[in-house]
Amino acid sequence: MNRYVPVALLWLLSRAALAQHAAIALPDSLAHRQLVQVFQQDLNREFANPKESPLSAAERQAFTTLPFYPTRYAYVVQAQLLRDSTSRPFAMQTSTTRRPLYRKYGELRFVLNGQAQRLSVYQSIDLLKQPGLEDYLFVPFTDLTNGHGSYGGGRYLDLRMPPAGSSTLTLDFNRAYNPSCAYNHGYSCPVPPAENRLTVAIPVGVRSEH
Repeated sequence: MNRYVPVALLWLLSRAALAQHAAIALPDSLAHRQLVQVFQQDLNREFANPKESPLSAAERQAFTTLPFYPTRYAYVVQAQLLRDSTSRPFAMQTSTTRRPLYRKYGELRFVLNGQAQRLSVYQSIDLLKQPGLEDYLFVPFTDLTNGHGSYGGGRYLDLRMPPAGSSTLTLDFNRAYNPSCAYNHGYSCPVPPAENRLTVAIPVGVRSEH
């Protein structure tokens, strides 16, 4: 196993903690802007922390903030959740030979920029064993900004399971962040599956020059 994998997992666990608002009702635009500011501040603190950051020591010393797209309320959407109760664990492709186990939790259907979209949402088998993270959900995706303002390898969203009986989930693309591999090739990062290629641009969240 790659020597950076344990650190990458710790970073993933901390990202899961920021998903706590993902299953609540859609906030108004002012509350949303404040939530995104908190998300960005927390992310910046992690990148400055040597115990959590994927940056090298030299990069951390020069680090001030990640590049973010402007916050846009239009990229917060309510998605219909279609749960998948029959899916079996599968080995997800990563940027290395590591193949962590995930299961497809369901499919999210929504409309963005007037176009119908869908994303598969996954559940990590490893995180199911972590107390307090049993309800963590993971959405790796690509969109038309990849390599043209956002990271070419795609980005991630963290979510929490909605309450029992709920058939909707809030997707806030302003919280889209890059995999650790965008900053350090020593990490082993899930590759967004082909089924999660959006046909629209998502010009929000963390930016990247490559």
